[in-house]
Amino acid sequence: MELQQMRYVLAVAETNSFTRAAERCLVVQSALSHQVARLERELGARLFERTSRRVRLTAAGAAFLPAARQCVDAAERAAAEVAAAVGEVRGRLAVGLIPTVAAVDVPGALGLFRKKYPLVRVGLRVGASDDLVEQVREGTADVAFLGLPTTARPEGVNARELARDRLVAVVAPDHPLARERAVDLRRLSAEVFVDLPAGTAGRAQSDQAFAAAGLTRDVAFEVTTADYTDRLVGQGLGIALLPSAHVPRLTGVTCVEVTDAPARVEYVVWSRAAPAPAAAAFLDVLGIRTADDDA
Repeated sequence: MELQQMRYVLAVAETNSFTRAAERCLVVQSALSHQVARLERELGARLFERTSRRVRLTAAGAAFLPAARQCVDAAERAAAEVAAAVGEVRGRLAVGLIPTVAAVDVPGALGLFRKKYPLVRVGLRVGASDDLVEQVREGTADVAFLGLPTTARPEGVNARELARDRLVAVVAPDHPLARERAVDLRRLSAEVFVDLPAGTAGRAQSDQAFAAAGLTRDVAFEVTTADYTDRLVGQGLGIALLPSAHVPRLTGVTCVEVTDAPARVEYVVWSRAAPAPAAAAFLDVLGIRTADDDA
């Protein structure tokens, strides 16, 4: 079993296509297909179901994938460690972030990082805080930027608090609340809301505040990413509570101060295991020395 064969299997599984996998791996499709078929013969099981319309993992393929990913990651980590030993940072850096992160200019930080370490391949993924923490714990993400209620803290990872912020009400410009300088949660409780799905850290910030005040509210629209919230609010479909530091990025909406607003904390997190050279270098760009972690 060859490492390159495992890379090919991972690429097919991630793209659901032999054609796109070949493009990603910079090989012709026939060569990639041949190597995957050769590996299947060696294993004595088909890893993919192939039809003219789609490619899908078999049960055997799903069982093979985690170990294959660990082998590929370990090989890449080993190569990166050797390069770091001679003063060269290379390898892979997977960065996760919530859409409303505001404490750090992530694109700017990645720009500085890229200038210093051009041999590192960077992957950027956007998601919910809880999912990103899990990815860091599992090793599929190296560094992640989160937003959590003040009652929560990332578990199972190293964490550094970046900033604290309060939420503000975001409404359509023609909404009656747009004329107010400030409102409270009781008044907001009569409104229809746009928010993240129940159970997410972003939603919990508001849910906990309303519950603590003995209030309920109607979340009529749930979105999986806060990036889409302002569009629904701008259409007058509801109002939202968003971090005040994030609101200046929005257009077509008006923000109103909330006197008893929910609060949140932004964190950067990374694995409790020794970070890979690329991850350590990125944290250094952020001004964080991993030897001084506080988790």
